[in-house]
Amino acid sequence: MSRLQDKSLGEVHSTIDPEKAGSKWRKLFAFFGPAYLVSVGYMDPGNWATDIAGGSQFGYKLLWVLLMSNLMALLLQSLSARLGIVQGKDLAQCNREVYPRSVNFVLYILAELAIAACDLAEVLGMAIGLNLLLGIPLLFGVLITFLDTILLLYLQKLGMRKMEAFIITLVAIIGSCFLLEMFFAKPDVHALVKGFVPSIPNNAALYIAIGIIGATVMPHNLYLHSALVQTRKINHDDASVRKAIRFNVWDSTIALNMALFVNAAILILAAAVFYTSGNEHVASLKDAHQLLAPLLGNTWASHLFAIALIAAGQSSTVTGTLAGQIVMEGYLRLRISPVVRRLITRMLAIVPAVLVIWIMGEQEVDAMLVFSQVLLSMQLAFAVIPLIHFVSDKKRMGIFTIKPVVKIAAWVVATIIVALNLKLVYETAADWIAQTDSTLIKALIIGGELGIVALLIITIIYPFILQHKEASVNIHQTPKMEALQGISKPFRKIAMAVDYTDTDRIVMQYAMHLGNAETEYLLIHIVESAQARMLQDKANDYETLQDKAYLDKYVQLFADSQLKAQGVLGFKHRTDEIARIVKEHNCDLLVLGSHGHKSVKDFIFGETINTLRHKVDIPVFIAQ
Repeated sequence: MSRLQDKSLGEVHSTIDPEKAGSKWRKLFAFFGPAYLVSVGYMDPGNWATDIAGGSQFGYKLLWVLLMSNLMALLLQSLSARLGIVQGKDLAQCNREVYPRSVNFVLYILAELAIAACDLAEVLGMAIGLNLLLGIPLLFGVLITFLDTILLLYLQKLGMRKMEAFIITLVAIIGSCFLLEMFFAKPDVHALVKGFVPSIPNNAALYIAIGIIGATVMPHNLYLHSALVQTRKINHDDASVRKAIRFNVWDSTIALNMALFVNAAILILAAAVFYTSGNEHVASLKDAHQLLAPLLGNTWASHLFAIALIAAGQSSTVTGTLAGQIVMEGYLRLRISPVVRRLITRMLAIVPAVLVIWIMGEQEVDAMLVFSQVLLSMQLAFAVIPLIHFVSDKKRMGIFTIKPVVKIAAWVVATIIVALNLKLVYETAADWIAQTDSTLIKALIIGGELGIVALLIITIIYPFILQHKEASVNIHQTPKMEALQGISKPFRKIAMAVDYTDTDRIVMQYAMHLGNAETEYLLIHIVESAQARMLQDKANDYETLQDKAYLDKYVQLFADSQLKAQGVLGFKHRTDEIARIVKEHNCDLLVLGSHGHKSVKDFIFGETINTLRHKVDIPVFIAQ
């Protein structure tokens, strides 16, 4: 696959130039925006149920959990922004470069499931809001949410700043609604302040606390933030990068504190209205809406609640689609039409919602909201752990590697999140097992749990193994070229495997040293796009055309040096294709880079080379 610098969210990449903003303050505000798009994921409808349950059952006692989860989110989002600014790559692209292909495939599927789960919560939230405000049946409300596809496409055409302004407006509407709700509710300020003192009254409170943390830190936001910061055009000198990191930390702090206000306001509202009135079992959005007006004596209370719910659903669905685009392009390098991407994302949320409401009735909506949060919890660790690995890597981050104290804090946060979410997944799976008599279903649930644990272990330890392996490879230095000058019979035809990285230069230099003016050179590149795998040499997708264009440039470099060269594209499985092409062209030497093709890195470097070495009957020269 091409090693061209694929840009995250390419259509808006570096489209905002803070240096052209004018005054110092305008330059500062030009950096503000990405975190607001991220923040809506922290106040989407999926969070509301846990906040309402926490407030109605335990009053203000779990406010400290919201504060703690917000601090966790702030740390992780700042790390995500740092990765995007320093690397110029999003989290999905970095995962693709480091983890084995099979692991990346699973990570991609989990990321898509998380986005679909989040979108499901947003679809249901909007549908419930429309039902509460206008009386539209839930089934029709879910179908109406399909129309926001048009809205998103329109916002994308207007540009990134307009989209950010739209989201900020919705966030302001949500915040204003709950500010008025707080005015109506008149919470007990003394009890409210005491709620920030850590305490867990009982096991039920612990369960809700886990739910609050699991619903607050969203995995797709880590992918999203690392891409959105790249919409700002910056110089890549140390001072400019440091300034961009600092401004984005400010952006994240302000935006996530707004999200904290919204979540805290929901919990405080539930505590002030339901807990104090003895309605401790209110947990659903519908119940909360129906009880607000009579308990507060103001019909606007319930209307504002519904309006905020609609705004939260609409704002979150925009950012969820952007996250889906980032994940697909980062893991698969597959770019499809924004319309198609939006339709796929929306259908993955709407179809399950419609089927459940149609078959089982509207009473199952709350259960679907809970299910969506469990799916999000399953994915969270697989976004957090790689992120910490990447920003801790000195080779990758240079002077912008996080400090030891930040690294320790990040791993503590990751440990808490992983432990709490594994507990949530385990308990949910145990409930499912208890509710079924099918041995097959029980086996599938247990198998899924074991698979999650195994993937979690690989996600944690693989980067450490990779660093150790790279260190061991670097111990054995490449032989000096002087040792090869005594060869009296140059190779007649030399094949080179190229992948459009800096390694190609080394590969071609060695190949030229091993040949002479009569040697023919064969440059081989394997295209791995989805279309190329299906249509092979008949493919004409963007990636295949770009790969062909770059291969032609390589061939021209040899021609400029008065050397005979030919470029050949291969398709499908990399090692099989290289072996086939080498045999068909009767080559007598194969030169390739020591790290192979990054998109198909094996669990340990060298495995791809070893496999290829056994498929050809000519010498294989490994350039390093």
